[in-house]
Amino acid sequence: MDGGRAFFYNRDSIGQNKKGVVESLLFCAEKKKGGKSVEKLLEIQHMMKYYGNKSSLTKAVDDISFSVEKGEFTAVMGASGSGKTTLLNCISTIDRVTGGHILVEGKDVTKLRGRGLSRFRREKLGFIFQDFNLLDTLNGFDNIALALQIQNEKPGRIPGKVEEIARKLNIQEVLKKYPYQMSGGQKQRCACARAIVTNPSLILADEPTGALDSQSAGMLLDNLQFLNQELGATILMVTHDPLCASYSGRVLFLKDGKLFHELRKGESSRKEFFDQIIHVIALLGGDLSRVV
Repeated sequence: MDGGRAFFYNRDSIGQNKKGVVESLLFCAEKKKGGKSVEKLLEIQHMMKYYGNKSSLTKAVDDISFSVEKGEFTAVMGASGSGKTTLLNCISTIDRVTGGHILVEGKDVTKLRGRGLSRFRREKLGFIFQDFNLLDTLNGFDNIALALQIQNEKPGRIPGKVEEIARKLNIQEVLKKYPYQMSGGQKQRCACARAIVTNPSLILADEPTGALDSQSAGMLLDNLQFLNQELGATILMVTHDPLCASYSGRVLFLKDGKLFHELRKGESSRKEFFDQIIHVIALLGGDLSRVV
C-alpha cells in the first residue's frame, strides 16, 4: 500500500470482507522507501486464536496477517470482542496462538519456551499498561531502574540511563516521588520511561490513555510520538480512542477477529487522519460508543 494514500471501500465491498482483497492490502511483499529495503520488525503470519471446542468454538483471532516495520507507530482499533486485546496478548506471549506464526526480528516467538521465552520478553519487549503497573513501594527512579536491573545492567550505568530518559520525557521532578504522590499523567509517563529505558525492539501499549484525563492523555500521546519519531521506538498500540489513534502513522481495524481495514497517515495532517479514522469507524458500525 502506498504510504501516502488512504483506501476506502464502499459498504458492499467491506461487508464481503474477501480474504484475498484484505491480504492484498495488508500483507504486502517487501516494500521499498527511497530505494532502500524496509526492515520488518514484526510479522504476523496467518495467526489464529480459538477458544472452546468443536461444539462451541469462538474465533477470537481468525487468520490475521500483517507486518510492522522497524520504527513504525501502529495503532489497532476495533469494537469490543473484535480480537484486538487477544492479538496483543499473543504478540506479547502472554497467550499462545492456536495456529500461525509471530516473528519478531525474524525469530518465531511461538516456538519459544522456558528461558528462551523469558529472555525474549526481558530483552525485546517494553510494556505500557492502562493501569500503569508501577510498584507502590518504589519511587519513580527505582521503578524505572528496575527494568534495567532485571536485564542485569551494570549498576554504575543505571543512574545515568534513568536520568537520561527522565530528561527526555521531562519527568525529572517525579524521580523521587512514590506512585501515590504522582498524578495519573506522571505515572503513565514514568511507565513510558520504564518501557523504553532498556531499548526494547518493540513497545506494546494497551489502552495507554484509558485511565487519564484529556490533558494528561495529550501529554502522554506527545511522549509516545516523541519516543517514535525522536528515539526510533517501534510501537504497537491498542486503543478505542480515535484521537489517540491519530497520533500513530498507521491504523489497523479489526472486526470479528479479522482484519477489516487499514489506514496510513502518509502526508496527511493529524486532523485529516483523525477524520479518516472517524469515517472507517462509521463503516464499522456507526456508533462510536461501540468502539471500546
